[in-house]
Amino acid sequence: MRGLVVCTLLVVALAAVRRAGAADELSVEEVARRVRGSVVTIRHIGRGERDQGLGTGFVVAADGLVATNLHVIGEARPVSVELADGSRHDVIAVHAVDRAADLAIVRIARQGLAPLALGDPKSLADGQEVVAVGNPHGLERSVVAGRVSGKREIDGRSMIQLAIPIEPGNSGGPLLDRQGRVHGVLTMKSLVTPSLGFAVAADRLTPLLADPNPVSMERWLTIGALDPSEWTALGGARWRQRAGRITVAGVGTGFGGRSLCLAVEPPPAVPYEVATWVKLDDESGAAGLVFTADGGDRHHGFYPSAGKLRLTRFDGPDVTSWNILRELQSDAYRPGEWNHLRVRREAGRIVGFVNDVEAFAVALDGPAGGRVGLAAFRGTEAAFRGFAVGRSLPPARPDAAARDAAGRLAGPPPADGRPAPDSIARLLEGDDRAAALRARSEDLRREAAWLEELAGGVEARKTIGALVATAVREDESIDLLRGALLVAKLDDPALDVEASVRQLERLARDVAAGLPADADEAARRAALDRVLFSELGFHGSRGDYYNRANSYVSEVLDDREGIPITLAVVYMELARRLGLVIEGVGLPGHFIVRHDPAGGEPVWIDVFDGGKQLDRAGVAALLRDVQGIELVDDHLAVVGPRAILVRILGNLIGIAEREDRPEALLRYLDATLALEPETVSSRVRRMIVATRLERLETALADARWLLDNAPEGVDLDKVRELVTALEERRAAR
Repeated sequence: MRGLVVCTLLVVALAAVRRAGAADELSVEEVARRVRGSVVTIRHIGRGERDQGLGTGFVVAADGLVATNLHVIGEARPVSVELADGSRHDVIAVHAVDRAADLAIVRIARQGLAPLALGDPKSLADGQEVVAVGNPHGLERSVVAGRVSGKREIDGRSMIQLAIPIEPGNSGGPLLDRQGRVHGVLTMKSLVTPSLGFAVAADRLTPLLADPNPVSMERWLTIGALDPSEWTALGGARWRQRAGRITVAGVGTGFGGRSLCLAVEPPPAVPYEVATWVKLDDESGAAGLVFTADGGDRHHGFYPSAGKLRLTRFDGPDVTSWNILRELQSDAYRPGEWNHLRVRREAGRIVGFVNDVEAFAVALDGPAGGRVGLAAFRGTEAAFRGFAVGRSLPPARPDAAARDAAGRLAGPPPADGRPAPDSIARLLEGDDRAAALRARSEDLRREAAWLEELAGGVEARKTIGALVATAVREDESIDLLRGALLVAKLDDPALDVEASVRQLERLARDVAAGLPADADEAARRAALDRVLFSELGFHGSRGDYYNRANSYVSEVLDDREGIPITLAVVYMELARRLGLVIEGVGLPGHFIVRHDPAGGEPVWIDVFDGGKQLDRAGVAALLRDVQGIELVDDHLAVVGPRAILVRILGNLIGIAEREDRPEALLRYLDATLALEPETVSSRVRRMIVATRLERLETALADARWLLDNAPEGVDLDKVRELVTALEERRAAR
């Protein structure tokens, strides 16, 4: 009887709580009225002081902090915030960013704002009514109600799926419950149905508020900026440089929305060639090469435009001075892909090539000098790579003879083999020619996949060879920076290592520029810390720690975000260029650096935590927090460059195992064993992965190495069984 009474009381109490919660709920109109004063409009300004972009944000701190999407504020451009009272304020700093979650917090110089309270996104129930506020299509502070459809994992991000239309301008706005608490940040429209949208869970904002990485707008505008010693941008648009690639977006101020990006170094005297790879975001646009440029409105251009190829001459600023010298269709041009453009400028003649196929040869009188570079028209978004100038440039692709020779070396695909040479001819003799074509298509697809795999293998081997040449040395001449960039190149064969090296060297010059010639060690390190952490906002990854990009030093330089070891590589390499000796210390589960100043006590620096300085007690406390273990002297041992590269590879190995990417895992293990061939655990791992991928020779070589060296902890009987099975499988092929 007593238990029944208790249960009854609990039911009554629960009902009372539910009634109270319902009573706390506001109507949609009340929610809108309560939050409108905290919802802002985010703008960035383009040509003629007109809005070039518009999105939404909301106040998260009374002293001027506003949350939005990272894609709303973009990079390297000024941004302003318009409050509900109509006042407009320039963003003075980017307080914190989370690239993986597409979130940003910006600061304006305004006090006394009304922040919105953050709720707990985990408490949202499927079907729960929610409210979104934003600026769709410029209709400021529009309100729409809908419901939570569910939780989804999209591109590794935990997203709230909504039965709410998210339109352009909504991005960055708050997703609210009926108490007016923010549970998400609206971020993207569904491509499936107009009545479906998504939001990033608002709890991703919490670490940004607790542990920011402020970057002043002066420094924010330098992200991805062109190196002025290499390039000069003319005529507006946004030209950016990233790991050797150049991108352009926005409308130029010249005729036809024209904008130029000219190489500082002049071309050689005629004859000369200029070339680039280009990829257009939209084939209706136009972007490509320019030459004979006078630095103003006069130049020639060769570029794809609306699916055709154009050779043009601009003699001035308007349509009357624009001449289309050639316009043609070319089967060699591949829409939607990377295409190689090359121009040969001779005395009295211009010859143009697309993907090594001659497109035109035009007699030309007039100036042969001038500058060379890139151009974009009509607001085209485009990417360029491999820009080159010289007396004679190599073709973009190997010639037919070289390709045939490579094909003979590659042999047939390893699956069921290719059809017999006369099989297609026999099929063509029948009535169903479509069947013959499909058979041939499948054959070519298999062969293409096989050749692609071979090409990837060759690229990986070349990269590993370069890594060995860089890092396997007995002396202290190992180039840590290039070694770390070559590790990144394993996953991005197109990575321009030297462009990233120049990027770091520009950063080192930036730090040194503010130092007197006689600056001591303390002043140099203080300048490094100030520029790297306080001004540029380099920081440890918070929301997406295990993203592969955090292990690529090229990406760390571009995004100013990384894990302890890659941030340490950047820090140590900058320090070396400033005349400081700073070395790595590989704690269990964490990586820090050590500086031994002349005549002073050693200082340990946690680059993941904004360059925080630690004494031995501080390192001990850090290790207890990270790993729950006590510090011993061995933990503080300095690790050399090769060991650092192996540790970066170890991080990538762990990620590849979690993501089940065996091909990538094999690349990382190949590189690890090239650097440290005696590593037993890597031998065992590679043997297993190679067996899974049917790389029988690799698996057999590792198994025999284990049998020859008989390391402790390895079941050699199992290895012998595997050797027998592998040999039988090889013989059966």
